[in-house]
Amino acid sequence: MPQDSLLSAPRRYTSFTNHLRQTFHCRVHKVCIDAGFTCPNRDGTLAVGGCIYCNNASFSPGNRRFSVTEQLESGKRFLRQRYGAQKFIAYFQAYTNTYGDIRLLQSLYDAALACEDVVGLAIGTRPDCVPDAVLDLLAEYATRTYLWLELGLESGHNQTLALLNRGHTVAAFDQAVQRAQQRHLRLCAHIILGLPGESSTAMLETARHLATMRLEAVKLHHLHVVRHTVLEKLYQRGEVALLSMDEYATLVVDCLEMFPPEMIIMRLMGDAPRATLVAPSWSLRKQAVLQRIEAELEHRNTYQGKRYVRTEGC
Repeated sequence: MPQDSLLSAPRRYTSFTNHLRQTFHCRVHKVCIDAGFTCPNRDGTLAVGGCIYCNNASFSPGNRRFSVTEQLESGKRFLRQRYGAQKFIAYFQAYTNTYGDIRLLQSLYDAALACEDVVGLAIGTRPDCVPDAVLDLLAEYATRTYLWLELGLESGHNQTLALLNRGHTVAAFDQAVQRAQQRHLRLCAHIILGLPGESSTAMLETARHLATMRLEAVKLHHLHVVRHTVLEKLYQRGEVALLSMDEYATLVVDCLEMFPPEMIIMRLMGDAPRATLVAPSWSLRKQAVLQRIEAELEHRNTYQGKRYVRTEGC
């Protein structure tokens, strides 16, 4: 899969690819959508400028001028031709995809589900942008389609979140998870490894925090620098150090060992288009990175959940 794909090693971790095959019994791929949303961290509600690493053009360059239906149809054609995809999940990815009037959200989600061979929705958003009315709406969709709610945590440390200009706290994430779980929504959390000022111990504390929350899935990203961001300026001034490929692979495996064995690993690394990527250069070698992670798993003879400690109620 071009998005959210993993190596096929089901004995060592719970692959999203395998999960989709077991669920739908065919090749299912995500189609990324930019539905024209903004973010409270950009429009002045919380702040302006967004998170220091954020340039959403790196997620879906040029898509915003097309409708949801047009983006889906274009993505479906490409994925069918290149990967033999048969069914599709509409992934509302760019910016904050619950940040709008309920009627607007419903019209956009309905437009996606009306497209042929779209079997589900994935909604990416912030933990402070899921009021009860939105969660109720998503819960209703979840009764009739395959649905994921993806929440960006990024770090389990408030000091880091403040540095990133995230505009929310860890507690806001925890509360959003609790309210979503009350509605039995499938949840995926996003975290970033290699954030400024965080030691490996701090990063693993974030992973350990997620491991206690009974989430269905997680996405791991490495910190990468893209053009036209505050992070780029900090990096160019030498104020931000990035992980090497080997360091990242080691941290990923450390995290996998901590996660519950049933937690779906949706993503093992982030990506950005060559035209917008500043660093690290190894970001462009996706298969090499995935192979390095697999080699680390094999070298340690380890697997997802090896160091997971199940707590009461989990």
